[in-house]
Amino acid sequence: MALLEKLNRDGFVLVPKAFTGEQLEALRTATQEVTAFARSGKWPDVRTLPKQFPPWKIDGPNPAAEGIWGVQGLMHPDMPHQAEFIKTYFSEAIISPTLELLQCSQDDLVMELFNLLVRPDYDFELRWHRDDIPATATPEEELERLNKPAFSAQWNLSLYEDPSLVVIPGSHLRARTETERAADPYEKVLPDQLVVKMEPGDIVFYNNNILHRGVYDPKIERMTLHGSAGHVNGARLRARNVLQHGLRTWIDRLSFEALDEKDRAMAEHMRANLVKMGQDAGDVGYSLQG
Repeated sequence: MALLEKLNRDGFVLVPKAFTGEQLEALRTATQEVTAFARSGKWPDVRTLPKQFPPWKIDGPNPAAEGIWGVQGLMHPDMPHQAEFIKTYFSEAIISPTLELLQCSQDDLVMELFNLLVRPDYDFELRWHRDDIPATATPEEELERLNKPAFSAQWNLSLYEDPSLVVIPGSHLRARTETERAADPYEKVLPDQLVVKMEPGDIVFYNNNILHRGVYDPKIERMTLHGSAGHVNGARLRARNVLQHGLRTWIDRLSFEALDEKDRAMAEHMRANLVKMGQDAGDVGYSLQG
């Protein structure tokens, strides 16, 4: 079954062993150093515990002092190992399935997010959610958004075994059931839920409005790259979900010197599409609260 067919049916699709060998080891080294850098207070843009959604508290001498579960802005010009992350984001292993899933050409792609999800400092779970539809939405409001094209390919690339992502297959095609709507936000088990068990080097692409959550164990190492790319036709729909992560403050300083000439041209075009999205969108606020 083709990737797009699986994504449309289930709301997610796994690409096994997309990164192996030296590529995988280089990314492990880079993410370990970046995480240590962030935990020591040297990188201000982090996902702080126990907050699930942006904006995160990033002021004070060490924003990571009370614990983190992610590091933001891997392509930021001041990020250690930025070249390694840029080569990963624009790699064939990411771009090729993205083009297949979005059914578009490279000219249609919009540069979006690239972050890192890490082992939290204590037990931490995300509540059940859709990334850009609030829990307060009525069934009619859910369907209004779900019936529109996703216009993005969102993915997780695990560098170690990662059983953190829990999804309800097919929930991107419908409003929540009465059981789902009435459930505790941190309900351990919902009908038909599935734990996506990822091996090192696997990528899972998923519709970000599938009903999903994350469950994280502080005793288990986690380095999972978390990114997305958009379709230019969905700029209006995607603007808030993307721009709430603060890319506007540094996107103009981004260099693609680590890429070869062909990939650099693609990257420049994707960035230009992102800049235009930001110019057209204005102040976007935040998608979700909490």
